[in-house]
Amino acid sequence: MGNSSYFAFDQVDWNMMGSSTWETIWMTLVSMLFVAILGVLLGLLLFETSGSNSLAVRGLNWVIAILVNVFRSIPYIILIILLLPFTKNLVGTIIGPVAALPSLVISAAPFYARMVELAFHEIDRGVIEAAEAMGATKRQIIFKVLLPESMPALVSGATVTTISLIGYTAMAGAIGAGGLGNLAYQEGFQASNNTIVLVATVVIVVIVFAFQFIGDTLVRHIDKRTL
Repeated sequence: MGNSSYFAFDQVDWNMMGSSTWETIWMTLVSMLFVAILGVLLGLLLFETSGSNSLAVRGLNWVIAILVNVFRSIPYIILIILLLPFTKNLVGTIIGPVAALPSLVISAAPFYARMVELAFHEIDRGVIEAAEAMGATKRQIIFKVLLPESMPALVSGATVTTISLIGYTAMAGAIGAGGLGNLAYQEGFQASNNTIVLVATVVIVVIVFAFQFIGDTLVRHIDKRTL
């Protein structure tokens, strides 16, 4: 075990490693697109319905908050299994990168929604009140105040969520969703090929570092406080 032959890089199918890397990146980007849309919508609903005097609005906030908290609390590997029938009906299969998308989105959107809600709450209330005093409509407040003012926090939260999704894709791969997780499990662990496990792990780490760098760079460029 301790000799130099423990890792044999000539046993790595680099074409398969490349295609698996692309599958992981594809699953991450596509699912994050849907997570961003759903997360912003849910976060906005939570923000707008919080502290309302209306019983109906408070009830809506309670229902959304419960759903968000429930799906945030379910471990991802369990959520995948719970969603197998839904995934089968939605995309027609439970195998492959496309089949991983529903569970990835449903697991990460509530997590990001809470970050969005927190980002909106951190906006200076005076800025919102000033916009309201000038006669801004709700739509104008959302698109000209809430989203621009919270954009650094939204991008930072999206970066954290994206990195979580990369980890989720690896877990999804263990049950046939494709990507580096699937490669590491089937061609690496089950075939007792430690080199594939090592290379797949290194590639995942590199992908995480790349997304973190891109996210940090975007935050620095749009955060007015750093200018």
